[in-house]
Amino acid sequence: MFTGIVEELGVVVGLQPQGEVVRLRLQAERVLREVRVGESVCVNGVCLTVTEQAGKQAAFEVMPETLARTNLGLLRAGDRVNLERALRLDGRLGGHLVQGHVDGVGTIQERIPRGSTVFWRIAAPPEVLRYVVPKGSIAVDGISLTVIERQPQGFTLATIPHTLAQTTLGFRKVGERVNLEADILGKYVEALLGPREDSASQLTWAFLAEQGFA
Repeated sequence: MFTGIVEELGVVVGLQPQGEVVRLRLQAERVLREVRVGESVCVNGVCLTVTEQAGKQAAFEVMPETLARTNLGLLRAGDRVNLERALRLDGRLGGHLVQGHVDGVGTIQERIPRGSTVFWRIAAPPEVLRYVVPKGSIAVDGISLTVIERQPQGFTLATIPHTLAQTTLGFRKVGERVNLEADILGKYVEALLGPREDSASQLTWAFLAEQGFA
């Protein structure tokens, strides 16, 4: 589990196919020196397991399913990536709960500077957009951000200078693809409100109203 607060920008050292997996090697000044083999690191919003660690570098094995469902397959040597170590239970939750399980890949449609901030419009697939709400949270390449407006084909958001300086959004361009993870709370609510085998125990809006919640 992560928070969507990027700790550091890492650099892709190389990608090497090994059978059905791809070995991704990254370098960073701080984060990768402090992880151990077997620990989880959020890389551009994707939860990956450290398989090798040596000084400022660490390696990860990326499965075919991950390559197909995220933008990690588009990475090349020299590319920068967002890095975050797993959440500590004794720490502050600065962003929102992020699993590192990408729901879909979106496309940057607009990048508009407005003073010191940047306004974004991102197209999102239906499997992500169904959970997007205004003022709600969404992870974009592992960055915890707040939705401004939900639109028919995507959503809008804005970033402050600090976010632009500390994450990959500082050099993202129109047309590039980004990993998207919706807020897990919305998924649980949908599951509770959806059809269940025991219809008598189904949670519905009518039931909530009867109990004084609506």
